[in-house]
Amino acid sequence: MDSVYPPTTQDGKGGHDSHDVTSWVSVCSKGLWKVQRRRTNKGGRQSTFTAAWSSSDYPRMGSLCQVRVYLKEKQNDAETLIIAEEDEELSVKSKQPITEIIEVHSTSAQHSQDSVLHVPLGEWTILRLGDGHCDITEACVEGMRAEEKCEILLSPLGSGPEPQPIWEGHALRATVELHSFTPGKEFWEMSPDEKWEWVRSHKERGGVRFRSGDVWGSADSYSRALKLLITLHIHTIEANVKGEDETYKKLTESLVPSANEYKTIKAELHSNLSLCQLKLKQLERAKASATKATQLEPSGAKAWYRLGQACQLMNELEEARKAFRRLLELQPDSPAALKALKDVESREKETNSQLRQRLSKMFS
Repeated sequence: MDSVYPPTTQDGKGGHDSHDVTSWVSVCSKGLWKVQRRRTNKGGRQSTFTAAWSSSDYPRMGSLCQVRVYLKEKQNDAETLIIAEEDEELSVKSKQPITEIIEVHSTSAQHSQDSVLHVPLGEWTILRLGDGHCDITEACVEGMRAEEKCEILLSPLGSGPEPQPIWEGHALRATVELHSFTPGKEFWEMSPDEKWEWVRSHKERGGVRFRSGDVWGSADSYSRALKLLITLHIHTIEANVKGEDETYKKLTESLVPSANEYKTIKAELHSNLSLCQLKLKQLERAKASATKATQLEPSGAKAWYRLGQACQLMNELEEARKAFRRLLELQPDSPAALKALKDVESREKETNSQLRQRLSKMFS
């Protein structure tokens, strides 16, 4: 599911140093939002902590970022980004020295599900880039230097096949400020073990977000896991690697899954993603994800059920019947499969009856 799209430069200049406005679509627990970002101060600085560890001026995956987000007062022109000075009376916590971030950082930052930005507003917060907990805030921080700010305009989107902005009375303005950050890595710089840890983290977070009712966020987490998992394919332990071969020894010492485990995990992620897409009424995508899951793991009962559901909702009754029958082969006593197959057969009879009536009228 491509629910988060990369920022695009609106003035045609691009680059980190151009005075640009970028826009993209991002996901949060409240659905899809259009984000417009405008950098309000260009200079910033290279993080002193980063200078000693990395040549990059910008946070990367895994960077611990000290950020603050606060809302701006609504302006008359909701479609224009206004640069405003920070409110000096805003009550905030003291900035932490960058050297203390790691000591106080836990496995996840503080998050606020009531906020579209998923961070406590007006407070200095530590978030880890790449976690996916604070999608909009993370996307803003990715292209910022230490001590830099940006203005953002947020507008909710409709949930149709081509989501449209819902502008009237819903646009939000905010300022995102990055104080400092620790080093991180691009995904191609990571070891296979590091990638695998990220995959497991996103997979687990996808389940947590789904159970909390954050279906959009759950789908995004599963998508992130799949994108990283694909890059691990060449590192999996193939069954034909034998004996004391150095490659085999190296792989068996790794945390990376075997080839069979890789297929199973990938199938589970596609199946879970299919469930999210069903909930979001993205039926074509749900069918495609479930199909991939059944191809990877033909014995996966949940994937067959979700494939049948997607086909049934799309009125592809023959394909739905085949999926549910396959599920019954795997789970002969499954009440859900029996009921689903009965519903499909009932709809097929109804469709055939309606067709006969139309034909009868045509030739009467």
